[in-house]
Amino acid sequence: MLERSPSVDSERPPLYKSPTRTSSRSSGSKRPPFYSNDSASTLVGSAYERKINDVESIKEKVDTTERLDEIRKLMAKEKLDYYVVPSEDPHQSEYVAAGDKRRSWISGFTGSAGQAIISKTAAYLVTDSRYWLQARNELDSNWHLIPGGAVDGPKDWIDWLVDRAKDSKIGIDARMISHEKATLLNAQLNKKNSKLIYPPQNFIDMVWKEKPLRSKEPVFIQSLEFTGREASTKIAEVRAWIQAEPPAVPSYSKAAPTPAQMHIGTLITSLSSIAWLLNLRGSDIPFNPLFYAYLFISLDRVVLFLDPVKLTDEVEDHLRALNIERKEYNDIWAFLRRREWGEGKVLISPETSYAISLMLTHFRYTVMPSFIDNMKAIKNEVELEGLRRAYLRDGAAYVRWLAWLEHKIQQGYDITEYEAAWRLTEYRRQNKHYWGLAYENISASGPNAALPHYSPTKSGARMIDRDTPYLNDSGGQYRDGTCDTTRTVHFGRPSVDQSEAYTRVLQGHIAIDSAVFPEGTTGSQLDVLARRALWKDGLNYMHGTGHGFGSFLNVHEGPHGFSSSVALVPGHVITNEPGFYLEGRWGMRIESALAIRRVKTKGEFNGDVWLGFERLTCVPIQTRMVKESMLTKEEKQWLKDHNKKCLERLEPHLKEDKRALKWLKRESERSIGIAAPGPGGITIDWD
Repeated sequence: MLERSPSVDSERPPLYKSPTRTSSRSSGSKRPPFYSNDSASTLVGSAYERKINDVESIKEKVDTTERLDEIRKLMAKEKLDYYVVPSEDPHQSEYVAAGDKRRSWISGFTGSAGQAIISKTAAYLVTDSRYWLQARNELDSNWHLIPGGAVDGPKDWIDWLVDRAKDSKIGIDARMISHEKATLLNAQLNKKNSKLIYPPQNFIDMVWKEKPLRSKEPVFIQSLEFTGREASTKIAEVRAWIQAEPPAVPSYSKAAPTPAQMHIGTLITSLSSIAWLLNLRGSDIPFNPLFYAYLFISLDRVVLFLDPVKLTDEVEDHLRALNIERKEYNDIWAFLRRREWGEGKVLISPETSYAISLMLTHFRYTVMPSFIDNMKAIKNEVELEGLRRAYLRDGAAYVRWLAWLEHKIQQGYDITEYEAAWRLTEYRRQNKHYWGLAYENISASGPNAALPHYSPTKSGARMIDRDTPYLNDSGGQYRDGTCDTTRTVHFGRPSVDQSEAYTRVLQGHIAIDSAVFPEGTTGSQLDVLARRALWKDGLNYMHGTGHGFGSFLNVHEGPHGFSSSVALVPGHVITNEPGFYLEGRWGMRIESALAIRRVKTKGEFNGDVWLGFERLTCVPIQTRMVKESMLTKEEKQWLKDHNKKCLERLEPHLKEDKRALKWLKRESERSIGIAAPGPGGITIDWD
């Protein structure tokens, strides 16, 4: 467990040294000393050690010439025209461990999404609009950036590759592409007299000499206190689902089903599904409490493929109590090759790696949407209560940090995006059940805020200014919940265009939060509510409006979301995050977490079928950038009620932090907007 920061109120720490010598005020102003007061303003003990030991290597473009030459030698041996290096690992994870960052190693591009495609004479990186600028900065001259989703451009890497392929052999590690994508790609390539080739070894692994080793961190139990449900009951429900699936009999057949057509089990490859199902967690992947494993469940046995070094006595007892057999992680391939389950078909999800499909052959599997994903997405009351507690603690840390940040900027300190994010993490670290961050901090000011997934580095971070909005998108991982919150604030006087755009974003946020809808409504049907106000002014955003999230699991969780055709049901949790980004200047986003619940309506048409949202996030929304004249009466009341509710719920958690409590009370009472300049352009801000 990570060590928490001790209290710093007991003694005066050393004078703070700013990362810059120039103040955001006039150069003649005297910088005030950085002493502790009524908040954790300074760092001592373990927090101070973490900061001084946080050494960042200077980031330079990677020269990929030699690496590409080695890959092309291997391509020549296999007579390949192209070799594809995806971002994913063998479990199709969004976040991957250091040893699975193959695409990053070969290209130098460190963004979380994108595919590298190497030809005999060139190299290409296909990624979406979130990462175009980052890719341009990180790729060396060997690489060509292909902007996926651009106007008149390819939709994605598959679209681009199919367009170029003709009489081509395209190599890829079958473990790194899902059954769904491989099937789609093969069907399109066949029309171009091209095909996928699956070399027995991953080319990157053959060339990457200093590839990081896989984690040996132990797996640990997620107790009933947090899960609300025993693993045995989850396994029983999966078995009932397997048993209920009809035999895979061709539609034209009138014969009785044979044993080979009966469904006898399921193979689970999703790391989050395995962790959730078994009430276990791990530390193999940054920001995600997951561990590398495969899980096979049949009607009479459960087999977990997990390296023994990761087992503790407690976990072994846990598995024994569930009658779970354990095999080595890599034994999955021998298990599939030998058909150790006997006769019958195995159910797999579309996200299962294509290597598993190939090993099974199509006679021995049926592809169906993940049943466990649907189970996991519907939170039980214990999980929901855990999320409520986690968001309350996380909100208190966020408020303490906002109060600190505003105080220091008003004093004239220069605070970098990196420093601000680092400080927020320190506040979160002091919370009960804190495990780590849920994802890399997005802390952005000025033009950096126009990049939805920008994350600052220690050496390259920008100073937070008083002329543009500052956006922070971050969250903690707690044993009782995964948090994801975004707030955008302004430390000066916002311009008219900033205020109008922010107000439109807020209106979209309120529209989603206030929505009432009947059972059967999907997230994609509600998405327009978040965009309607922006569309009025010809504004928009290119990312999704919101996603599901886990209970001490992944920050992105499906199958539902505001881009999904899956119906929302009570127990689903989802983020609400409209935004707007003015390229090269500034950006803004407001994100809160919601839980779907039943609501009572006046008409109750068709009975008790009406749903709405419960807001989990408890962080005030700054009113400084809001243009009051653009809001309806109901929207004004929503904003006031939200900020007052934050005060009521957070006040008991902030009794020891006078500055944060004062800031919170002021925000809950502050009027909407900011006073217009007086005669002669004089402005006075009463804070």
